[in-house]
Amino acid sequence: MDITVSITGGKVAGSQNNGVTTFLGIPYAAAPVGQLAFRAPAPVTPWDGIRPATAPGPSCWQSPYPEPINSWFGKVAADEFGGECLNVNVWTPSIEATGLPVMVWIHGGAFTRGSNASPMYDGSTFARDDVVLVSINYRLGAFGFLPIEGAPTNLGMRDQIAALEWVRDNIVQFGGDPANVTIFGESAGGMSVANLLAAPTTAGLFGKAIVQSGHGHSIVEVDDALKVAAELAALLGIEPTAAAFAGVDPATLISAQNKISDEIRQAPDPARWGATTISAGGGITGFIPAFDELIPVFPDDAVAQGAGSGIALLAGSTAREFSLFSTSSGVRGAITEEVLPMAVARFGADAETVAAYVANHVGEPPGDIFDHIVSDLFFRRPMLTLASAAEQSEGDVFVYEFAWGTAVSDLGPCHALELPFVFDALAGSESFTGSAAPQRLADEVHAAWVSFAKTGSPGWPAYASQRAVHVFGTESATGPLPRGADIAALNKVTDATGT
Repeated sequence: MDITVSITGGKVAGSQNNGVTTFLGIPYAAAPVGQLAFRAPAPVTPWDGIRPATAPGPSCWQSPYPEPINSWFGKVAADEFGGECLNVNVWTPSIEATGLPVMVWIHGGAFTRGSNASPMYDGSTFARDDVVLVSINYRLGAFGFLPIEGAPTNLGMRDQIAALEWVRDNIVQFGGDPANVTIFGESAGGMSVANLLAAPTTAGLFGKAIVQSGHGHSIVEVDDALKVAAELAALLGIEPTAAAFAGVDPATLISAQNKISDEIRQAPDPARWGATTISAGGGITGFIPAFDELIPVFPDDAVAQGAGSGIALLAGSTAREFSLFSTSSGVRGAITEEVLPMAVARFGADAETVAAYVANHVGEPPGDIFDHIVSDLFFRRPMLTLASAAEQSEGDVFVYEFAWGTAVSDLGPCHALELPFVFDALAGSESFTGSAAPQRLADEVHAAWVSFAKTGSPGWPAYASQRAVHVFGTESATGPLPRGADIAALNKVTDATGT
C-alpha cells in the first residue's frame, strides 16, 4: 500500500510492509552532476505530482571493494551511480506517529566507498522498535574529499550537514522528533560523526552521537591534500581545477582515483603525497577530510574545548580491527617474529612497543600481535582519546568493545563485524559472520543502540565510572578497559617520543 507525505521538494509515496513504512531514494539536494559535481550541495529540485519512493536511489560514484573484501561484505551500493545520488532512505513505524526518536546512519567505506543502498543498512529493525531510521548518501573520494581549486573543501561533509538539515526540516512528516536525533556511523562514518560533533555549524542538528570504529584523527592538511589533487590531475592530463575535474567522465575519474590510492599504498612517500596524507590516511588512501572552517582543529581538541557540549556519546571498536585489512592483503600471514618489528615500524611503533605487546600476548601468533598493535594505533587509542575529551563536556560518555569473532577466513573480531549485529541483520550476512553468529548477541547489541537513541544510555555505566567498558562477546560483561596494559605501553612509548 502506498503511503504519501509532503516534504521539501514535493510529495513522495512510500510503501508499507509488516508494520514498517519505508521511503527510499528521496533526494535531499540537487543532483551533483556537471558543474554541480564540485559545488556545495544545492537545494533539491522540486518535482510535480507524487514521486515514487519505493526503490533505492543511485549511489555516489565509487568502485567495488577489492577481493576478498567484496565477497565478505556482499552488495554495498546500488546498481546505478551518480545522478540524484544525494538521497536518503527513511523507515518509520508510522507516519501517523509523533515524537519518535530519530537515528541517522552515516555509512563507512574509507571515504571512497559505501552507500545507503546496502541491504545491511535496512532500517526495518529500528522502525520495528519505534525508532525512525534515516540513512544518507554523501559524495565520496575525489568528488567529496579532495581540495580542488574553485571548489569548497570537504564536499562530502557538507552533504552530510545538508542531509541533517533535511532531517530537521522534514522528519516530523515521518513521525520523528527533530529535537531527538542521534547520528551514528562506522569507520569513515564514525569519523564523520566525530567531525560533525566538533563542527561549528551543526548545533541543534542532533543531540546524541555514536562512533563505531572511528575517531577524530583522520584529517589532512590542505596543502598535503593538494599534492594528491595535483597527482590525480596529472594522471588525467588536466589542470587541478573544479572546472577541469567536472569535465572528466566520472568512471574515468574513479579509475584514476584508484590508481592514486594504489600508488599511495605501494609507496607511502610523505615528500610526494604530504606527511599528513600518510599519517591521517594510514598509507591506505589520500581521499579524506581536510582542515577547513568545518574542521578547524582535530575534533578531540574541539570537543575538549566545549564543542558538542551536552551531546551524549557512545563510542567503541572491535577487539581486533586491523585483521580485516591484514588478512585481505595477505600481510597477516606473512608476519613472523623477525618481520614483526619492521612491519609495525611503518605505522609508528618502535621496538619497545613490540616488546611490550609480545609480553602482553604470550603464545599469540606474530600476525595477531601485529593486528593488536596497528588496531590500537589507528582505532582503539584514538577512539579512547575522543571519549576522554568528550567527558569534559556536559554529555554522558559510554564505551564498548565488540569482541565476538567470525570464523570466516579467521578474521576474528575484525573491523565492521559489529554492523550486522547493530542492524539485527544476521540473515544475509553469512559471507562475513559465518553461519554460527549468535542471534542473542545481535539482540543485545541492537537493543543497546535503540536504548541509547531513546534514553541517552545504552544500559551500562558511563565511562567516567572507573573507566567502564562494555564488552559484547560470547558472554557480555562490563568491566575495566580490555587489554589496558597494551594501551598503557603504547602511551608510555609515544609520550616519551613526543608523538
